Amino acid sequence: MEISDFVRHQRKLHKMTQRELADRAGVGIRFIRELEYGKPTLRMDKVNVVLDMFGHRLGPVPEREDD
Repeated sequence: MEISDFVRHQRKLHKMTQRELADRAGVGIRFIRELEYGKPTLRMDKVNVVLDMFGHRLGPVPEREDD
């Protein structure tokens, strides 16, 4: 699952608007929109602040699974 999909899913699961998530995480609404739309260049520290709202953090993942 992509981070954008995860954040959108978690936000909706917790019944929050983008504005409410932005306010609770202490980031701007524009940042939440860009994160949910999959902007490829975002600050990792801010992404972690948002992910922390749902008990997660960024981490290394394999680019592809070995066959």
